[in-house]
Amino acid sequence: MGEFHLSTPKITNKTFKITKHFVAFSVAAVLFLVAISTSLSTGSSASESRVLLGTTSTFVVLAGEGITNTGPTSASGTAGADFGSADTTSFTGEAQVTTTGVKYTAVPIDPVVAQAKLDLVTAYDDAAGRTPFTTVPTELGGTTLTEGVYRSTSGGLGITGTLTLDGQDNPDAVWIFQSDSTLITATGSKVELINGADPCNVFWQVTSSATLGTGSTFVGTVLALTSISATTSATVEGRLLARNGAVTLDTNTFVNEVCVVVPTPTPTPTATATPTSEPAPVATETPVAEEITETESAERTTDSGGQLPNTDSFNWVSLLALGLGLIALGTGIYWSRQRRS
Repeated sequence: MGEFHLSTPKITNKTFKITKHFVAFSVAAVLFLVAISTSLSTGSSASESRVLLGTTSTFVVLAGEGITNTGPTSASGTAGADFGSADTTSFTGEAQVTTTGVKYTAVPIDPVVAQAKLDLVTAYDDAAGRTPFTTVPTELGGTTLTEGVYRSTSGGLGITGTLTLDGQDNPDAVWIFQSDSTLITATGSKVELINGADPCNVFWQVTSSATLGTGSTFVGTVLALTSISATTSATVEGRLLARNGAVTLDTNTFVNEVCVVVPTPTPTPTATATPTSEPAPVATETPVAEEITETESAERTTDSGGQLPNTDSFNWVSLLALGLGLIALGTGIYWSRQRRS
């Protein structure tokens, strides 16, 4: 009877090199996929959160060292249209100010104003500390910016012409501007919101003072460390809040509306049949017309007909399939070259 010999494959130096290269390629491909997935996960993170204003949200003007007004100034809004000064109740020209809110001028300082001053300090510190940020030049006019934190580190911030803020149909988009010194807007300048951008979500943290130019149209909440001046006929959709200095007005118009909140749908309860002695007829579901509240209708109009951003989670299966495909392709090319050599 012939002898049976069990032979083992001979591992040559060439085979070892091929295996080693294949392993190295596979590891590199996996690391590449991890890098891509990390980048995509970071890019799809949630929007920046609003700066919480606390009780300052009802004020269109809050000063640290008094308010001075020249000419007829008006203020209105569903969020409040209050005027007040925290360290002194001085309000020069108060008689020419018409508002749907409250003008706090009593001595001693009203507790509402005192609390608003504390909340202003908290809000200012919050806005100043937001990171990460994108560094921008002093001049913002003529640019279009999507949501984010923007910081000037060389000469403050200025607007000449039009600054456009694009919400990209995301009602939660937030803009926080951080100025290392002043904020100055030119005569006739404009902040324009498009694609669902919300004035409630625009904040300007100013390390020094802010000046709004004659006839300018401004949007957002100014949080200034010292003083704020709104020159002749400047309009503000938002608030002027000065921590330590005075606020100077001149024939201005303020609008301060309640922030839009996207409502959470309420589930409709399922009807249950009531048992009877006789067989009950089969209940048929009556179609119920969708209720659209006033707020929801307003939101749809505000968003200019755009769609909400896609919030679906990232498709990891597709990423894995792509990675395996790349590994297979690379392996095939490598083995083909090895055979030829």
